[in-house]
Amino acid sequence: MADTAVGGQGRRVLFGPGTVLKTVVLAILVALIVLPLLRTVLFTLQPDTIHAWSDVLSGRLSTNLFYKPLGNTLLIGVVVSTGCILLGGFLAWLVVMTNVPFRKTIGVMATLPFMIPSFAAALAWSALFRNDRVGGQVGWVQGMGIGIPDWLAWGIVPTLIVLTLHYFSLAFTIIAAALATVNSDLVEAAQIAGAKGRRILMGIVLPVTLPALVAAGSLCFAGAVSNFATPALLGLPVRMQTLSTRLFGMIEVGQVGRGYVIGILLVLISAAFLWVGNRLVSGRRSYATITGKGGRAKRFDLRGARWPLFALAMVVLVAATVVPVIVLVASSLAPSSANLFSGWTLHYWIGQSDPGFAQGIPGIAYNADIVRALTITLGLGAAVAFSGMFVGLLASYTTARYREGWMSAAIMQVGFLPLLVPGIAFGAAYIAYLGAPIGPLPALYGTFALLVIAATAYLLPFSVQTGRAVIQQVGGELEESARMTGAGFARRLSAITIPLAIRGLTAGGILIFVKIVRDLSLVVLLFTPTMPVLSVVAYRYASEGFAQFANAITVVILFISIAASLLASGLQSKSQPWLQN
Repeated sequence: MADTAVGGQGRRVLFGPGTVLKTVVLAILVALIVLPLLRTVLFTLQPDTIHAWSDVLSGRLSTNLFYKPLGNTLLIGVVVSTGCILLGGFLAWLVVMTNVPFRKTIGVMATLPFMIPSFAAALAWSALFRNDRVGGQVGWVQGMGIGIPDWLAWGIVPTLIVLTLHYFSLAFTIIAAALATVNSDLVEAAQIAGAKGRRILMGIVLPVTLPALVAAGSLCFAGAVSNFATPALLGLPVRMQTLSTRLFGMIEVGQVGRGYVIGILLVLISAAFLWVGNRLVSGRRSYATITGKGGRAKRFDLRGARWPLFALAMVVLVAATVVPVIVLVASSLAPSSANLFSGWTLHYWIGQSDPGFAQGIPGIAYNADIVRALTITLGLGAAVAFSGMFVGLLASYTTARYREGWMSAAIMQVGFLPLLVPGIAFGAAYIAYLGAPIGPLPALYGTFALLVIAATAYLLPFSVQTGRAVIQQVGGELEESARMTGAGFARRLSAITIPLAIRGLTAGGILIFVKIVRDLSLVVLLFTPTMPVLSVVAYRYASEGFAQFANAITVVILFISIAASLLASGLQSKSQPWLQN
């Protein structure tokens, strides 16, 4: 009798509620995320490739292969993350805690730079500040007769500026959300006690928002060190290498083993800094800022500094949002970036092939390769939005409805693992994973299926997060009632969960669509002439000196991204507390 009871208890542990569903979901996530990374590591440990580790870390070429790019990568990460915290924190403080004029306008504009692809900002910088060191056309400023030094046109300085102006939007969003929770009673009590503004800032505001500052810095660091487009466009022409550009170069020239080793090291570096950031946050004392008492919004009176600080904020925001768009549009119309605002032509948009103009390349509306890339890109975005939201919803549903057990914890951990992996390293992992036949399965390199699978896996953290928000909107008692009437899992999901949360699912799918449409880092290694995507086509044109075509394509990507992002924001209908009066 006792043995029977123990055996029954063991079977309940092994085959508890949701065990089959958990097993299926975990197997899907392992196949999408864990196996590609594991395959990459195993590839570098084979007898004919294991020497790549010594080549990269200690060989005679290791300085140029790894250590110089590592130094540039870490410098970019540290400077960009610091700049993003300072700039994003300053704007968040203005919007949330001061009486600066046009707070809503500043808040909205501060969220826009992250919608603009980083390669768009890099192309705009090149159109403005390019000099004649590399050859080809010079930028608008030098075309006006103003000399541009090499350090401003190419290399580390413009890379730092462009990436900071791109990623500070992420820091702003995180820090503003934290500042919005600061209880105004704390500030008011300090003011009554005679504390000045600096004392309040250092003694109250900064300690309370420290977790947000660390989180913002960690994410901006990870984004900056993994960014490929900006250092490639602004650094490679003068041989400035980062780990991401070196990884791309190694695989491009057939040094696959060395490329995979650099990719693994890049993953470890990004993961280490994110882990340190999480440890710093989890290891500090907690400050409760949200209580049961109502709080009144009390803002710092800037007095005479209101308009000067507003002007300073607008200069930064216009430089990060408005100027790149204007420059890209103008550059797509001007025959020469040296004369950016004169002699405009629509050839780069709707022109027919003319041997005497642009080497016979037709405008993007009549360019069969670009039109095909647009079709593939839109199809890829739609496919990844659907597949990503489906897998993310499955993972979120499983962990929300069946929380007990190690499998639920494993699903959440594996689901967020791609956050630690830079896009270009993830693309390299999928070349190692599905680029060659696996048993009866054919090689998928150069196919639409590989793009969809890799993008679905890479964007899974976003789809899982959206799925969690969707599941929280649907009460568990509704599904429990359906379960009692005999409805199965598929029936409950299709008849209850999805219909009730369709707006949230659609908004999440659109955001995933935007991320893959504008992405370059993930797809740059998966690109083939038979399976082009817009972002890589734009990069190729820019690299080959056809800046006008690259900028026109980028404007198309920008329009799609912003329009879809605004649609998603409207569907979500989530109020942002720092934008409210």
